[in-house]
Amino acid sequence: CIKYFKNGLQLLPWGTEIKHKSTPERSKKQLNHFLDVKFNNCAGNKGVRYETNSLDFKVRADGTMYAAHQVQMPLKQRILMVTAWDPQTLGRWDAIVRLLVAEKSQHNGHKPKGRKTVSGEPAQQQSDTLLPWRQHQSSNGLRRQKRDWVIPPINVPENSRGPFPQQLVRIRSDKDKEIHIRYSITGVGADQPPMEVFSIDPVSGRMYVTRPMDREERASYHLRAHAVDMNGNKVENPIDLYIYVIDMNDNRPEFINQVYNGSVDEGSKPGTYVMTVTANDADDSTTANGMVRYRIVTQTPQSPSQNMFTINSETGDIVTVAAGLDREKVQQYIVIVQATDMEGNLNYGLSNTATAIITVTDVNDNPPEFTTSTYSGEVPENRVEVVVANLTVMDRDQPHSPNWNAIYRIISGDPSGHFTIRTDPVTNEGMVTVVKAVDYEMNRAFMLTVMVSNQAPLASGIQMSFQSTAGVTISVTDVNEAPYFPTNRKLIRLEEGVPTGTVLTTFSAVDPDRFMQQAVRYSKLSDPANWLNINATNGQITTAAVLDRESDYIKNNVYEATFLAADNGIPPASGTGTLQIYLIDINDNAPELLPKEAQICEKPNLNVINITAADADIDPNVGPFVFELPSVPSAVRKNWTITRLNGDYAQLSLRITYLEAGVYDVPIIVTDSGNPPLYNTSIIKVKVCPCDENGDCTTIGAVAAAGLGTGAIIAILICIIILLTMVLLFVVWMKRREKERHTKQLLIDPEDDVRDNILKYDEEGGGEEDQDYDLSQLQQPETMDHVLNKTPGVRRVDERPIGAEPQYPIRPVIPHPGDIGDFINEGLRAADNDPTAPPYDSLLVFDYEGSGSTAGSVSSLNSSSSGDQDYDYLNDWGPRFKKLADMYGGGEED
Repeated sequence: CIKYFKNGLQLLPWGTEIKHKSTPERSKKQLNHFLDVKFNNCAGNKGVRYETNSLDFKVRADGTMYAAHQVQMPLKQRILMVTAWDPQTLGRWDAIVRLLVAEKSQHNGHKPKGRKTVSGEPAQQQSDTLLPWRQHQSSNGLRRQKRDWVIPPINVPENSRGPFPQQLVRIRSDKDKEIHIRYSITGVGADQPPMEVFSIDPVSGRMYVTRPMDREERASYHLRAHAVDMNGNKVENPIDLYIYVIDMNDNRPEFINQVYNGSVDEGSKPGTYVMTVTANDADDSTTANGMVRYRIVTQTPQSPSQNMFTINSETGDIVTVAAGLDREKVQQYIVIVQATDMEGNLNYGLSNTATAIITVTDVNDNPPEFTTSTYSGEVPENRVEVVVANLTVMDRDQPHSPNWNAIYRIISGDPSGHFTIRTDPVTNEGMVTVVKAVDYEMNRAFMLTVMVSNQAPLASGIQMSFQSTAGVTISVTDVNEAPYFPTNRKLIRLEEGVPTGTVLTTFSAVDPDRFMQQAVRYSKLSDPANWLNINATNGQITTAAVLDRESDYIKNNVYEATFLAADNGIPPASGTGTLQIYLIDINDNAPELLPKEAQICEKPNLNVINITAADADIDPNVGPFVFELPSVPSAVRKNWTITRLNGDYAQLSLRITYLEAGVYDVPIIVTDSGNPPLYNTSIIKVKVCPCDENGDCTTIGAVAAAGLGTGAIIAILICIIILLTMVLLFVVWMKRREKERHTKQLLIDPEDDVRDNILKYDEEGGGEEDQDYDLSQLQQPETMDHVLNKTPGVRRVDERPIGAEPQYPIRPVIPHPGDIGDFINEGLRAADNDPTAPPYDSLLVFDYEGSGSTAGSVSSLNSSSSGDQDYDYLNDWGPRFKKLADMYGGGEED
């Protein structure tokens, strides 16, 4: 059923303008029924109510519109909105009514009644005049009433195209006939920012709007109108003027986001909330201009239905409307949502669109299934951490999620826990792995039943598939296993010292391969003392030497040997076994006296020697010991005596009152408590020496006890004194010689100038070859005659430069040793700065010096440009080396 307004016999859809022309004279009268507005709701219009957005006009229940009171029409048109609403269904429908005020024809001679028309003013201007200061008739004529009128609001449509300034209303005071009045307005939009939006003619009182209005910028203005005389005196009280900007639909709805992202679980029921999209319209939200409605334009893909989602037209909530969301088929939907104002009217409203991306999230609605019902594998016996079989499964849920990750379990077939199933995190396959070695002789095959599930539980209503269970057959292959000794680390006990060839035990191994006919051979793997032999066929152990408990190879009375048992399989396998022999001690070691050396004072009763014994055997073949002196030689018992302290210790002391210092060998017989007992005669070296009052041997006494007499000791001391005397004399002689060297006269005579002569000091040459030279060639010539008169050949020519000679220091007549250093330094400084001193800076031609030198040519010595040689030290050698310093010391700067 189509709900619409109608006027008379003409059907007017929503938004149709209803024009009603009225004359200015009629506009000032009480307007009664002037328009019929009817609404058809297909049900007889029962209970339909009407409303308008204006206080000046009302609509009766039958749809007739009338004026609620006397209305002044300041504009050529008046826009109203009529709303029809049903209290039962709460439905609302709006229609726009536009009232146009028509001017009176120019040829019409009738004038408006009740007011005189001013010459030159059209009738329309008089109809727009407001008399804000109310008047009433009395016996004395017109008189101003105390209380002013309440001026109704002035409505100004936004976005008007002008022309500007555009007159809104005219304000007049009835006193303008008596005195000249000036009108003005104040407030926001007049004399306050924004400035000069409204203006008023101070003489006529006409109020104008100067530019287009924007309701979104400012929706209303509050001004005050003032009337004063020419002297500025207030004639009337200020009147409040309220100007409302009528909203026009000039703003599209704008979505907060251009792209919205939402999600919904697959398999969701219809009506499940997905997301909310929101669009805002800057127009007036209380009118249809700002009332936004939503709708879905397109859905991609259109599977399984083209309408999988719906949207609440008012709130923008997107919900599911159809069942069948399946992530495994469609993972994402792209929905284009349109927002339209004018309550969704596509003919008059403005629209905008946004994109809603709806992701279908995965739920565990697909149980994992084995790709085949049976799997098989093979494993060698005695192997662990071996992958036997790979179980492949298929799961249509989202990969690498808890809904997809597989968990495998062995339900039956492995009571001993030989196998486990691990999940490959990449492929999701199940790897059947051996964690406990299997034995071919015990189990030749295993029949496992395995089941697969996911980390996440199945979704509600989803049952496990029969394909989630499979069988795994594992065959065990026989391998050649090594023989083993049933009693490994076999322990036997026997006395030490058994003769060679004694049979100790039979140490045999067992071959676990019962289904293979194989022979076992024995051999010795470890026998540290080489005391044992083993029979290669039956494993019988015999002694190859006497077993000694006191040997270094015995640890805690146990001797340990390792034997090897090998079969003849392919490939051969071998196992090892350890035999431990516990040796029981017998008394086969005599005791030894301790200590071997001692010292004692030459006089008795000052100190004694404590003696004991050591026995390699163990209890009961050790102490208590018996210590005694032998009867031969008789001097032993005459000079010494033994006193027993306990079973292990005794004391040796002097029996006589004095014994000469020296070293004595004292024999002592020590007997143990074995059965039979063993004894041993040991020698202890005793040093007898003189002692001090504390009973300690003196130094001389210790030497004497070592075997040196008094004469020998004195001779040694004399030699030491002589040696020290010689060293002292040598040191004194060296000191004196050093002193003489420092006091020697160092200055030389002036005629022995070192610049012109070679001074011969102490001869330190290497022999005759070192003195074969001509000194005359090194002296400065006085004239050039002897050079020029020489035979033709190589010669030298020194040219002495002409210039002022520096002053050399004068040698003191009686030099002081402290002035020697200063004299030498001053002379060296003068010589360095003397340009006339040889050698001169000139070309020198030297005499021929022969040929056939044994020295090699120096032509191979060249300068390196690599910068390794540092010539900066030439700058420290004085002015004579300045040239060389400039040539070589520049480094990389040159």
